[in-house]
Amino acid sequence: MKKYTTFLIVGFMSITVALSCSKDDKPGDTAPTENLDPVAVSKTNDTKIYMHYMPWFETKESSADQQWGYHWKMGNKNPDIIDANGRREIASHYYPLIGPYHSGDAAVIENHLLMMKYAGIDGVLIDWYGTYNLNDYRINKENAEQLIAMLDKVGLEYAIVYEDRFLTNIVDAGLSPTVVSAAKTDFSYLQNNYFNDANYIKINDKPLLLCFGPITLTQPSDWTNALSGFNPKPTFLTLWYESADAGENASGEYSWVYQDNSHISNFYANRMPNLGIAIGSAYPGFNDYYLQGGGGDAIGWTIDHNNGATLDATLSMAQNANVDYLQLITWNDFGEGTMIEPTVEFGYTYVEKIKAFAGVQNVNVGFSEISKLYNLRKQYKGNSVVQNKLNKAFGYFVSMQPDKAVQILNEI
Repeated sequence: MKKYTTFLIVGFMSITVALSCSKDDKPGDTAPTENLDPVAVSKTNDTKIYMHYMPWFETKESSADQQWGYHWKMGNKNPDIIDANGRREIASHYYPLIGPYHSGDAAVIENHLLMMKYAGIDGVLIDWYGTYNLNDYRINKENAEQLIAMLDKVGLEYAIVYEDRFLTNIVDAGLSPTVVSAAKTDFSYLQNNYFNDANYIKINDKPLLLCFGPITLTQPSDWTNALSGFNPKPTFLTLWYESADAGENASGEYSWVYQDNSHISNFYANRMPNLGIAIGSAYPGFNDYYLQGGGGDAIGWTIDHNNGATLDATLSMAQNANVDYLQLITWNDFGEGTMIEPTVEFGYTYVEKIKAFAGVQNVNVGFSEISKLYNLRKQYKGNSVVQNKLNKAFGYFVSMQPDKAVQILNEI
């Protein structure tokens, strides 16, 4: 269903900030320090809430060939064209509130993760193409690792959603002898670089690994071989109704979005009781841009956003089904119109609804203040004095002292 680009995180300073000396401090005294380590959001809903995330966006400034990435332009759009409202021509029915961006931009990542944190989201499920330097796979991985580097600073978890559909491309390019060996190379990288992270999501004390399919590896023996290098074996989930392709290697399934909400209700009622582990899904709508954008045929169906009613309904279904784990679909798949990220069309409606679902407590600062941090990052790019103040505001946000963060932003 999904179709298918390095950037160093610019110097966000350490968030352990030295306070100014008071008039009583003597020369040579060590200034007291303020602990701005991340603090978890207080919420009443104990469902683990995860966000599906696409790290695939490139701008002219970020790409090696100085071209907009496929996911902003598809086959026929030109983001260099700007309309009377100041909006670029992008391959989407919807427009990000912060404008089209590079997924490896530190200010963008900061904005996205703070929005998620304050909405009560526990972690990010990263759409991951693997390790090979082919097409945009390597760039996606590098963007994902910029995201991963900041997740711990914000206090969020993460796991990988593996795209096995591209393994045939790796073999066809002569980069691996078989699709299974290509997968094993990718999985070795996961084992060595991600799975031991303290904030990598664990279920039943084992790292969580999702597959968007399987699409290429469709025999249980393939998965037995591909997963043989893991120690311990991951908690491995396939898309709904696909776990037989992985056989006993699969620990369960996760639901997705398809045509109408009846497919979700059927999954909860008839499939979930027979699974060891299940992850439910909630989404705001579905409206792909492939045909209009010259990116191929349209999917063939849509789900209307209904001014937020679709998200309300799917969140309610998850609540009524008592799911332990919920995947929100998606933060930023603009090409399929499933984005929860704030947009010109919907504003902060979706993150506000998720915040209410999560039961976030004692947070009076709005999402617009997080946007203000992003806007100031961009407005004062290159101004180290202001950026240092913004670093401290970031520290206050992640340590759940948003009033202090807002005070700094207002002073600027």
